[in-house]
Amino acid sequence: MRIFTNPNYNFITWRWHALVLSAAIILGGVATIVARGGLPLGIDFSGGTAVVLEFAEPVTIDAVRQSLGPLGDQAVVQQIGAEAEQQVMVRLPLAPGPEQQDLMAGESRVEGAVRAADLGEFTVISRDIVGPVVGSDLRRKGIAATLTALGGILIYLGFRFRFTFAVGAIVATFHDILVVLVFLTWFGYDVSLNVIAGILAIAGYSVNDTIVVFDRVRENQRFNRREPLEALVNKSVNQTLSRTVITAGTTFLAVMALFLFGGEVLRGFAFTMLVGVIVGAYSTVFIAAALAIILTRPTVPAQAASAPVRAPAARRKVRG
Repeated sequence: MRIFTNPNYNFITWRWHALVLSAAIILGGVATIVARGGLPLGIDFSGGTAVVLEFAEPVTIDAVRQSLGPLGDQAVVQQIGAEAEQQVMVRLPLAPGPEQQDLMAGESRVEGAVRAADLGEFTVISRDIVGPVVGSDLRRKGIAATLTALGGILIYLGFRFRFTFAVGAIVATFHDILVVLVFLTWFGYDVSLNVIAGILAIAGYSVNDTIVVFDRVRENQRFNRREPLEALVNKSVNQTLSRTVITAGTTFLAVMALFLFGGEVLRGFAFTMLVGVIVGAYSTVFIAAALAIILTRPTVPAQAASAPVRAPAARRKVRG
């Protein structure tokens, strides 16, 4: 199935614009993360109690936040799902004291404070309780899993393609992960185990798209050795454009259904995949291909490469 018939878009001419746009998004996101004191870690990594309350009547976030005043200013309150669902998540970090006692007391402290404020009837629909030791271990393993996956991808691409192409693919993958983390921060999603699973899936998805383009570049080089690399990469991106759009589009629709109907437990994972699918297609077309061209030594123009080398003409010796 083809969406585009013989496309001939000049994607490579926009590579510097794309790099500037990506740098602006990443720098803006990093500034936001630093201003907020770091990435918003979920209970899986930070430890503590997360309780999701569903109210029978409309209630404001400010009212819930004020009801938790006796617990101190460390409680984090945010609305989840649609506004009509009246669902509020309360995150409470661990208080000093014996671990088991704090783990069991956090949930009851939240429920007791909300009931004392008389905000109406509510139901606890989910609760997550994680100790500090478990959270630290999960955080360490999540980082190790991500770095190991990226290292394996770099080694594979280094053997299969030229090294500059492998570096371009890895940098594009890092770009995708950073942009996803930025959007998670901007939209108020915590980094949890589900989100880490989504990031690893996006890393593999993005690299797969990039490999398809680089494979086509290698095939085109066999038949057009004298053509400049920039023209070959642009031609390869156009030749695989239908495949990229179809793959990204169908995946996006499937993940959108998961985001809308998968429930709150999968909301962070689905949002990560939504952003990652879009950013992965974008980085395949603009970032990975552009970096491969920038890092590779400029090729000799086609006419100069095809010109035969002539030996200097021999001088005749004229005898007098």
